Amino acid sequence: MSPFAEAVQSYRELSPLNVWRHGSAAEQRAIFGCWLLLLLLCVALGVATVKWNWSGMPVNMGGVTAYVTVYPPLPICLLLTLTLGWWWGAIPAYCSTLVLALYAGMPLHWALLFACANPLGFSILAIGYRAMVMRRDLRQLTSLLFYIQLCFVASIFGSSGALIWSYTSHMAAGAQLPVWQGWWLGSFLQSVLIGGPAMAILWPRVDRWQLLRQKLMRKRRGGSRRSVLRMLATVAAGVLMYGFVTIRLAEADAAHAPEIFRQTVWIFYWVFAAIIIFIAFFGYQLFSHWQDSTDGLLSEMQRMNIDLERLATTDALTGLLNRRAADGHLDAEWHRARRSGHVSSLVLLDIDHFKQVNDKYGHPGGDAALRMLASCIRSVMREVDVAARYGGEEFLVVLPETGREGAFVFAERLRERVAGCEINHDNRLFRCQVSLGIAVSDKHEASFEHWVRRADEAMYRAKQGGRNQAVMGV
Repeated sequence: MSPFAEAVQSYRELSPLNVWRHGSAAEQRAIFGCWLLLLLLCVALGVATVKWNWSGMPVNMGGVTAYVTVYPPLPICLLLTLTLGWWWGAIPAYCSTLVLALYAGMPLHWALLFACANPLGFSILAIGYRAMVMRRDLRQLTSLLFYIQLCFVASIFGSSGALIWSYTSHMAAGAQLPVWQGWWLGSFLQSVLIGGPAMAILWPRVDRWQLLRQKLMRKRRGGSRRSVLRMLATVAAGVLMYGFVTIRLAEADAAHAPEIFRQTVWIFYWVFAAIIIFIAFFGYQLFSHWQDSTDGLLSEMQRMNIDLERLATTDALTGLLNRRAADGHLDAEWHRARRSGHVSSLVLLDIDHFKQVNDKYGHPGGDAALRMLASCIRSVMREVDVAARYGGEEFLVVLPETGREGAFVFAERLRERVAGCEINHDNRLFRCQVSLGIAVSDKHEASFEHWVRRADEAMYRAKQGGRNQAVMGV
């Protein structure tokens, strides 16, 4: 689905307030109960991370030693953020990080700040999906790449907590780099290798569940200009922060361990290569989004112009052309007939005793009669012919390249078709008849109005002659 096609859809998040107000008792128990259980699980797993020292573990990656921190609450909170909304993932992430910080002996005021790290990273994901309306099932290459690169930027923002950890733990300069690198790399790998497959499995089901419970959702319009600017600003800030912190920490290590500095530089190189690819990809997505949005708006404007033109030229009751459009066709056909020297014909008709129809069956019955007449005209006219409702019960048909004989045959066929049609209104059946006047174009006439006048005079003679007949004009 193109970005523009999805842009008309709202970015949905589960609203706790709407769940409380509009959700059933079973829904409230299931949603809030499961969320509280996951919150407690995240807190327990956070403490386990400190207790068993899953932080900054060295991993050999193609001859380069990298550091990875395993933090189990992160993929759980990530899935809550992407499926339900930012608050649903941010609160468990904050609580688990706060508890583990206090468990590790961090001062309370630092722990309160330290706990904001992962919620800050999750906010990048929320901003990204509000700015660019992308599928969250990750089953298309575009949506997968978008998710991976968003996870990288979110991991950089989330790893800001590593700096607070290093500071409050009074770590030596050489020990800070593994903590910093382990945090962002571990966060990134868990988001991609655990969160990605889980989203691919869960999101189609979550999406269907959300669609069935619209009243519980908070709707946000995706792709707004403000959201795109916020995302660009956060991406730029994340890249600058990553480069600055990594270089400073690597510089601190360089005097003591040149090999660590070399390995850090190579990791830095590959990360910035990924950032460049991200910038190129994101720029392409923005351009595609803008182009699709512009094309969509142009198509919508074109469709609206067509609709407006149709409304301006069409009679609403019968669907035929109105008087204004009919005059335009008459003028064009009159000029064409004069230039070519060929003849065209004009048939003017109206319903006999139409006032009696209205008096007997009411105006809805009269409308039914007019619609029936329009249907009969369509059934006998050619594709090149032009039909219009010219007055109240008066209709007009232009027959290009048609002489006296052909026009008379057409008029008689139409008269017989109308006389044979039954009109069903309010379970009452009735029939109508029409009188028709025919006029063949004359190149010596001064304007098309004279042509119409001759057809009108012929129709008047048909009325005077007993109605339900076609009369050829002079």
